Amino acid sequence: MKPTILLGCLIYFCTSVCAQIQLENIQIARDKWGVPHIFTKTDEEAAYALAWAHAEDNFEQIQEPLLSVRNKLGSVKGQEGALFDALAFLMDTDGLVEKKYEDSFSPKFKKMLEAYCSGLNRYAALHPDELLLEGIFPVGPKDIIKGYTLSFSLISNIQFDIGRLFQNQLAPIRQISSTTSAGSNGIAIAPHKTKDNKTYLVSNSHQPFRSYMSWYEVHIHTEEGWNFTGATFAGGITPFIGTNENIGWTHCVNYHDFNDVYELKMHPKDKLKYCFDGQWLDLEERSWKTNVKVGFLKVGIKKKFYRSIHGPVIKNKSGFFALRFAANMVVGAAEQWYHMNKSNNLASFKEALNQQQFPNLSIIYADKKGNILFSDNGLFPLRNPAYDWKKIVPGDTSATLWPDKFMPMDSLIEVFNPASGYVFHVNGTGFNCTAEAENPRPEQYNPTMGYIEQNSSRNIRFQRLIKDYDQLSYADLKKIKYDQHRDFPLFTRSIQNWDLLRHLSPEEHPNLADIIAVFSKWTGAGDVDNQQAAIFALAGNYISKYTQKNGIADIEGVLPESVYPKAMAYAKRYLKRHFGRLEIALGDLQKHVRGDKVLPIGGLAESLAALYVVPYKKGMKQSNLGDSFILFATYGPDGVERIESINCYGNSNRPESPHYNDQMELYLQQKTKEISLDKTKILQEASKIYQPK
Repeated sequence: MKPTILLGCLIYFCTSVCAQIQLENIQIARDKWGVPHIFTKTDEEAAYALAWAHAEDNFEQIQEPLLSVRNKLGSVKGQEGALFDALAFLMDTDGLVEKKYEDSFSPKFKKMLEAYCSGLNRYAALHPDELLLEGIFPVGPKDIIKGYTLSFSLISNIQFDIGRLFQNQLAPIRQISSTTSAGSNGIAIAPHKTKDNKTYLVSNSHQPFRSYMSWYEVHIHTEEGWNFTGATFAGGITPFIGTNENIGWTHCVNYHDFNDVYELKMHPKDKLKYCFDGQWLDLEERSWKTNVKVGFLKVGIKKKFYRSIHGPVIKNKSGFFALRFAANMVVGAAEQWYHMNKSNNLASFKEALNQQQFPNLSIIYADKKGNILFSDNGLFPLRNPAYDWKKIVPGDTSATLWPDKFMPMDSLIEVFNPASGYVFHVNGTGFNCTAEAENPRPEQYNPTMGYIEQNSSRNIRFQRLIKDYDQLSYADLKKIKYDQHRDFPLFTRSIQNWDLLRHLSPEEHPNLADIIAVFSKWTGAGDVDNQQAAIFALAGNYISKYTQKNGIADIEGVLPESVYPKAMAYAKRYLKRHFGRLEIALGDLQKHVRGDKVLPIGGLAESLAALYVVPYKKGMKQSNLGDSFILFATYGPDGVERIESINCYGNSNRPESPHYNDQMELYLQQKTKEISLDKTKILQEASKIYQPK
């Protein structure tokens, strides 16, 4: 062992277990699916145990956000990792957390953060061969919060504004772009809408399948009243979604206007001075240095970034532009989730929501009392109504510089216990979240909030399906959730005329007559055996590449008609080259791959059971994003009665683990596994019970 590693191990050993952690108080019970059920006396011990259990299953990806906030991910992951390093530096996650940490967390939660770090540090000390890079450990609480901050900045889509500015794209900003097509589904059904008079919750996240932002399932049970099952990301010290005995919730990303771009008025001679309220201020010049892995080499990179009073600044051919966004103004999301985990009723849950530490996550809630709630939640700036905030605004006046205070919760879109008996969110507009008569109306809200008004195709599809039911059974709800159909006319949130693909004329395009004839038989189904859906999937792949090439956020809802025959020609060439025919089962094209399992998978972009793919091999595509962790919860008057879940692969990221891909078959069959909150039952049925070291 190298001396530096040995010294590090000694440091970890001396500091790893905080005073409040008693390992004999911790039990980790693994069920037959490898899901850890953590039983402790204190919440601090639960945080320690979660760090340990998650590291056992996925220590590699836990390290990724920690590397990024240390400006080291590029050293391990190459160019892709360096991009995250640059974003963390540009957003100044270090400065924000250093400034906000002490006042943003309670003494109790700080102890939990310390305990979580102790669990990670102890694991790292005992498994030095698993370190991606020497010198990252030990980590401290601020490192964890910096990881949260970076993740929230990415979830708030600030990277799209950054990309636009680097590419000198200055057109009016659209909150919905072709690159923000993924998302999640959340559904809550009230007792009077269900056949068994129960309350239903569906948590159906669409996350990357292979990423530190992919889901990890866990159950936590402490003697301090924390009994919650759900899922978290790498580096998360609580579950982010799921249910306890009394309440449950899920999140969906929303795409409202949380971020603003300012054009700076620069000094005619002094190139790093900008005008603000009649004074010339100095841009803060910051140099970013990093090493990027290129093959077996590490190449040094150096780049200048700037900051103004507004926030980070990007220089392009048109000048200097500043970014202002809510995600780098708050750091308390981790503790807000903790209080949501421990809420036992609607009142305590809403008290947790009032902390307002989530930049842009909507909330779908249900509880044992039969309450259901949708909140189109986020941090909406207090903007000056005299300006058009969809455009770049002038940066030379304090009239556009909104404070780090935000619209209060009671000003946000919220639908509570509607007569229709259901609320939902599928990343489209919050103005279509329940029955038409009870939907909120845009004119009821401050226009500077930038709430999107576009429906996603999933908005329309869900409403069409649920209108057939006066009351739903549990099976009916699952049928809706697992729907893989695309309704006609075809459209997406950013491309309204996509249906032109279905109306290409064989007379005008004789070279496409054969594939047009085949595609004309398509019913919109996206099941694994459908014989025409592959054409749509491939044409969609072409269109997606076209929109990305022509601007991240500048597609104004209508593509040139000439794109559609080109997309169909691409699909024809692809199918002929790789499969020798135009009609193939969708599952022949799309595969769900993990380890030695390569299985056919259905699903299409923007169907309720969404699927997005990337190239695999031999012309096949591999599932990459979509239905990932899914949880169903059923509540009666006495509490949660049934919890079912499924993960797209399994609960371990280690290829040697039996839980690396053991849920794949259930997942593809649209089936679930049962999850319990009952300690006695869990311990009786556990496949393994142990303590962390």
